[in-house]
Amino acid sequence: MGFVSTILGFCGFGIGTSIGLVIGYYLFIYLQPADVKDPVIRPLVEQDSKSLQRLLPEIPQWVKNPDYDRIDWLNKFIRDLWPYLDKAICKMAKEIAKPIIAEQIPKYKIESVEFETLTLGTLPPTFQGMKVYITDEKELIMEPCLKWAGNPNILIAVKAFGLKATVVDLQVFASPRITLKPLVPTFPCFAKILVSLMEKPHVDFGLKLLGADVMAIPGLYRFVQELIKDQVANMYLWPKALEVPIMDPAKAQKRPVGILHVKVLRALKLKKKDILGASDPYVKLKLTEDKLPSKKTTVKHKNLNPEWNEEFNLVVKDPESQALEVIVYDWEQVGKHDKMGMNVIPLKELTPDEPKEFTLDLLKNMDPNDPQNEKSRGQIVVEAIYKPFKEDEIPKESDDPNAVQKAPEGTPAGGGLLVIIVHEAQDVEGKHHTNPHVELLFRGEKRKTKTVKKNRDPRWDEEFQFTLEEPPKDDRLYVEVVSTSSRIGLLHPKETLGYVHINLSDVVHNKRTNEKYYLIDSKNGKVQIELQWRTS
Repeated sequence: MGFVSTILGFCGFGIGTSIGLVIGYYLFIYLQPADVKDPVIRPLVEQDSKSLQRLLPEIPQWVKNPDYDRIDWLNKFIRDLWPYLDKAICKMAKEIAKPIIAEQIPKYKIESVEFETLTLGTLPPTFQGMKVYITDEKELIMEPCLKWAGNPNILIAVKAFGLKATVVDLQVFASPRITLKPLVPTFPCFAKILVSLMEKPHVDFGLKLLGADVMAIPGLYRFVQELIKDQVANMYLWPKALEVPIMDPAKAQKRPVGILHVKVLRALKLKKKDILGASDPYVKLKLTEDKLPSKKTTVKHKNLNPEWNEEFNLVVKDPESQALEVIVYDWEQVGKHDKMGMNVIPLKELTPDEPKEFTLDLLKNMDPNDPQNEKSRGQIVVEAIYKPFKEDEIPKESDDPNAVQKAPEGTPAGGGLLVIIVHEAQDVEGKHHTNPHVELLFRGEKRKTKTVKKNRDPRWDEEFQFTLEEPPKDDRLYVEVVSTSSRIGLLHPKETLGYVHINLSDVVHNKRTNEKYYLIDSKNGKVQIELQWRTS
């Protein structure tokens, strides 16, 4: 009987427990205590100071800081693209972590550390605002505010001890600075990405080892968190940065790879352009895809078979795509110089370090279908030799994108090369027309950029060079933005849009300046001029 009583007792306990759990569940669901109230929702402006202090860390940066912009569109973009970004980021993370792990494991006598599983989960990060810096350099600087509470699955295998650790419930709050530079005219329009941290990041995660959460051990959580912050800060806290190359800057920016030596020998059987039955020819030389001014020969007055025997050097950046343009003009004392003919020499036709003479028929243009090119215009004879730089002569890429190059050989001792780069103008507008170009006046020598028609914000990016015997410490550069119109009958065919005088003592002292100058006699006009003082 004792055994039967025990069995019945256990059955009664089980039945009673089950009935009690069911009744308790329904009582919990359907009977709400009288003292439970819905939370009071109040506008932010009605919150007391203590409540605001608790809420402040959770408020997005675009609310707290007027320098930050709201970027919901970017969050939506990342959310839709996250399954693909997850794989790409994990692949990049493995490549970055591999050399770092290989460097560290010998210190701890570990054979290897490998990622068995690496996924960032289904929850994408959120950007709570972004600040963009405006600079005059060829770079784009962004500072997003990143918050990510993810559900990653990261399984790390440590071979020496046969252990496997899983990272779960990862949280990262960071304020990185992302710099895209240098900006180049080749897609994707920047050569590398630099990522720096502006402050120590907040990192929180769970670490499961042998099925248990190691981070729950008292004191270990705080120690690991501070250790990670310090290690990440040592590697990437500004001004240190993680550099991700996108393309070869040398190819993107097309750095000099050689020199083209050109000798203009003579012209033959040129056509008469002047009314009195003669011509005053001279030759212009220029490499395609080059923004430097053309090289010019002297003018041979009243000569249809002139001889020059003049030599010129041109800097080559891409011998496979560049060509030498040879254009013959008839000089006019008044008015526009007449074009007598032209031709081109593709540099890929030249064998390096071997001189080659060309006798070129002068054409009206380089359109092979133009019937006017069949008309005889005479010939031009030139000699060309392409000399590529040796490996030790090629300009090396500097860590500092603003570093100034050395002056070329032949620069006077004690002197240097003054380089003036006219980048752009903003808010320039004429009363009668706006076709701006920039005129430079330095030590009596005048240079000018090309004309940009009907544009209040023109961009030129044209470079001018002056070889000087001594530093221009006491000199000033005169810069004038001018608008011209070729329309007949205008009372004001030329109009000044503004001017500025620039002291050159700063560029001699600093080697490089890049500033925007407000134009005198202009309402809001500015011009951006970069100056370099190159010495050997």
